[in-house]
Amino acid sequence: MKRKVLLVEDDALMREFITDYFKKEDWDVYEAENGVAALQLFAETKMDLVILDIMMPELDGWSTCREIRRESNVPIIMITARTEDDDQLLGFELGADEYVTKPLSPRVLVARAAALMKRAESSGQNQGDLFVQGRLAVNKQSHTVNVAGNKVNLTPKEYDLLLFLINHYGKVMPREYILDSVWGYDYFGDLRTVDTHIKKLRAKLGEEGRYIGTVIRSGYKFEGDL
Repeated sequence: MKRKVLLVEDDALMREFITDYFKKEDWDVYEAENGVAALQLFAETKMDLVILDIMMPELDGWSTCREIRRESNVPIIMITARTEDDDQLLGFELGADEYVTKPLSPRVLVARAAALMKRAESSGQNQGDLFVQGRLAVNKQSHTVNVAGNKVNLTPKEYDLLLFLINHYGKVMPREYILDSVWGYDYFGDLRTVDTHIKKLRAKLGEEGRYIGTVIRSGYKFEGDL
């Protein structure tokens, strides 16, 4: 079955250019020229991936990302001509999984989309076992996280990060290693990306976020009660 991608870009030529590359890789592409149209399409069709331009009329990419995250953990890639770190951090705060700056290569964008989908699909299929600590339960087979029996809605990247720390239980993971392992060696973000996601992950886990410890000047580790 073909994967479905929602491409939200107000530049018609850029949209057509990107669409052609995705179709060559056997994706079904749904196009929207602004956030309002994108949310309508998203409500009508189950998407596997969303690609959002930030600067758009009517409803910008940040606002669109926020609305999508209220109801879905679908992987999201944001694209923009702006390169400021604060813009990237805002995107991650809102739940984006990847951030690509213009000018961009459609071929590279498709490759990053495929890599993101592979991580999102495979992260919950390892071993088929259940990790439980305190009130936290992570089912690696069904890709679900629960705290005290209540489902915790994590983005694919937040889940990847949690699973990475669990799989290295008790070991201090340097932020550089986390960035390379979870985001990939070709990722151009900085170490604050890790800090931002750790903060969001802890907040979503509530009291069980205490299992993610900070090791000053070193990194993070997952362990028992801290």
